[in-house]
Amino acid sequence: MGANLKEVRDRIKSVKSTQQITRAMKMVSAAKLRRAQMAIQQMRPYANKMNEMLTNILSNMEAGDASSKYSVEREVKKVLMVCITSNRGLCGGFNANIIKGVVNTVDEKYATQLAAGKVTILCIGKKGLDYFNRRKQYHVIDKYANLFADLSFDHIAPVANEIMHSFEEKHYDVMEISYGRFKNAAVQFAEVERYLPVETSVVEKSSVDSATEKSSKADYIFEPSKEELLEQLIPSILQNQLQKCCLDTNASEHGARMTAMDKATENAEDIVKELKISYNKARQEAITKELSEIVGGAAALEG
Repeated sequence: MGANLKEVRDRIKSVKSTQQITRAMKMVSAAKLRRAQMAIQQMRPYANKMNEMLTNILSNMEAGDASSKYSVEREVKKVLMVCITSNRGLCGGFNANIIKGVVNTVDEKYATQLAAGKVTILCIGKKGLDYFNRRKQYHVIDKYANLFADLSFDHIAPVANEIMHSFEEKHYDVMEISYGRFKNAAVQFAEVERYLPVETSVVEKSSVDSATEKSSKADYIFEPSKEELLEQLIPSILQNQLQKCCLDTNASEHGARMTAMDKATENAEDIVKELKISYNKARQEAITKELSEIVGGAAALEG
């Protein structure tokens, strides 16, 4: 019985030690989350407005207008999927959901290209890299796995430029990004969105009348020309879009880790309570057994 009590005591000590670690990790993630949340909240309105402006300009262009080289739709033969995950774990199912978004998108939309070995995964973050390195059906680009070390615009813009250059040189026909979208400290969800070619929200004439179509387009006065404006605007917007996805993932990672560590701390508290109950029961049983032996011995002496 003494050995059993010692085992329970050791386990209580071990769980309390783990609880201290999870509580400290929760506090660290909460501090990092505040900075990351501020960064994405400042970035998102600007990026969304720039995307809205780009969509309006492209949808305003007539059939005879010169189109941007980044909005050209080609037959999809080669696919690039950008997978943005964290470098560290202990954040619940956060990374698994982002990776699942990549796998499901490829299976649903690019199964033919995957079978032909024409799907490439560009991994930003070590967790996604570790997963796809074990899957031989994908070509993996690992040179940007440590991009999270610096999420400044100057550090991310060259990556976006290389991706755009690959599309321009027809190395890939379509590019999509899977990342963690930050909603609040408790809610983050994986999202997959088109990166290139740039999508345009053209209203089909067969579905609405011409008046509705006309009212859905913004009437801009362009200076300089539309074509010259797009040549400058689209690269800048795509650079900002990639930075927004990285900042979103960074904030989501800290939010997911903070939530996971909070749950782990609560679970450790529950385990400690159960172990203390077990310890007290075992201790009471040992005391009762000793008393019974003493009473039995005293009765035997009297007899």
